[in-house]
Amino acid sequence: MVFYCQRHCYETKYTTKVVSCKPAKIDVVVDGKKKKTACYEVTFEDTILFPEGGGQPDDRGTAGGVEVVRVVRRGGEAVHYLAGGLEEGATVTQEVDWTRRHDHMQQHSAQHLVTAVADNLYGFATTSWYLGEAVCHIELHTGQVTEEEMAKIEDTANQKIRESTPVTIAEYQASDPRLIEIRTRGLPEDVVGAVRVVSIEGVDANMCCGTHVDSMADLQAVKLLHTEKGKAGKTLLFFVAGSRLLSYLGECVSRERGLNTLLHSCPADHTRLVEKNQKELKGAQKSLREALKDLAVCEAKTFLGVEPRPPAFFHHRHDGDNDYLSAIINEINDESVLKVLTAGEDKGPGILVVHGPPALVAQIGPRVCEILEGRGGGKTRFSGKVTRLGKRKEAEKYVLGALNGSVKET
Repeated sequence: MVFYCQRHCYETKYTTKVVSCKPAKIDVVVDGKKKKTACYEVTFEDTILFPEGGGQPDDRGTAGGVEVVRVVRRGGEAVHYLAGGLEEGATVTQEVDWTRRHDHMQQHSAQHLVTAVADNLYGFATTSWYLGEAVCHIELHTGQVTEEEMAKIEDTANQKIRESTPVTIAEYQASDPRLIEIRTRGLPEDVVGAVRVVSIEGVDANMCCGTHVDSMADLQAVKLLHTEKGKAGKTLLFFVAGSRLLSYLGECVSRERGLNTLLHSCPADHTRLVEKNQKELKGAQKSLREALKDLAVCEAKTFLGVEPRPPAFFHHRHDGDNDYLSAIINEINDESVLKVLTAGEDKGPGILVVHGPPALVAQIGPRVCEILEGRGGGKTRFSGKVTRLGKRKEAEKYVLGALNGSVKET
């Protein structure tokens, strides 16, 4: 079935009747996790709300003033999931979220255009595409798309946009022999009724169920962003078009202004200054590592010079790392000395190393790690990642108690 939304892509309101309404539950993503949500499953005589299909997400909007949270196609029906129920047989007005709809129309039509141009120029067939929330990508059946090829595809596509190339939609019966000549990746098995063919004049004709612009001029422009290696010798080509391109450009300008302030420079100097800062940062990090190593040696020597020597060496440094702790162990160079070393945020997460007599390490390491709320392992050297370095005093008290207990036992 071809729905009202597919024949009238630019309309935003439509009055129709409720055919059925029943309670239902659907998965809704909340904070990145799927959650079962109660709603109502509603069908209408027809709909202005596009059900997901052809790589295009579904529309959002209202029906009878009730929020529509999802629309899916089930055979020849468009099934709507609403936040509230509607009376069966009632006449209601559907309203589509035009900003979302128009964005999807622009991206989908841009995909048809870029797909056709890439195929016409270089024989790069599109095997799939994805309409993301921020950018879209096309999967091309080629192992590589060069910068020169990207530039040519983009320039050719934008020329068709500047020419206001018309876009038309025709309907055919599924048995019509003319469909054999039209490029497509195949019809869905559950297709019902007429088959829609979207044509970009002089460029492309392709079977598609999605909503589209009526002129390439509505895209304003298309920008190819970059490529990534896909699966099995394929390449992902990323793009934005229309209002999404303007938003993308606005975000780039905002970031550019921020960099102007941070780098005290104009955009032309950003790359050079960032590379300079990275080089200086690497040098500073190297110097810091060397300074920490020297400091570790000093800490170890200070401990070794204490008389009488304490039963254990407890040490923590907030800006230390594994190399720093290892330097202390290497400088003391005595396995008979129990060393309980930590590094990281004074009251937050960090690392733990317990080194010394194997029997003591095996006994004390896991318990200290437990007190500091972490996980780890090891025999002569117990290493772990912990989350509560603020409990170091509690861990130290346990270690000293354990040592006193072991002395009494001997």
